[in-house]
Amino acid sequence: MAAFARERGRLEGQHPVTGMARLSEGLHPPADAPASQVQWSAEGLWSQPLGDRPQLRLRLRARTTVWLTCQRCLQPVPLPLEIDRTVRFAKDEDEAARLDEEEDEEDVLALTRSLDLPALLEDELILALPIVPQHETCPQALPWSAEPSVPPGGTSDADAPEHPFAVLKQFSRKE
Repeated sequence: MAAFARERGRLEGQHPVTGMARLSEGLHPPADAPASQVQWSAEGLWSQPLGDRPQLRLRLRARTTVWLTCQRCLQPVPLPLEIDRTVRFAKDEDEAARLDEEEDEEDVLALTRSLDLPALLEDELILALPIVPQHETCPQALPWSAEPSVPPGGTSDADAPEHPFAVLKQFSRKE
């Protein structure tokens, strides 16, 4: 990773969403939806502030569309995901923990001999998922949003049975 950052290396490509097991386990695409691809790029960044050690970073960008379940209508909803993150690398776990406490803008990881870039990419996409996915406007009317005088069962208020506790009204005290 250090050499990649020093040389300001750049990698890019595509990866099928279905190839990311942890990400795809929560997705619910319709049967006729085309398979989603993740367009990604990784760029090594290196800088050396005056009087300080070199700083190694990785800029990770990705975009795709994922199918989640709308929490209003419970139908599939396609949602675009886009990430643009910079990860700073520290020499070891202790320094990474210290820098992570100081930094609000960047994630900090310990520098290792190799980096599992697909796993890091998948982690970042999972973190970018919305907490409550929903359509801007749901494509189907919701059953409980029907006219109040005609409930989903199809009977009107006049045909509805008397409320089960209505009979208790006659036992109330009259003062």
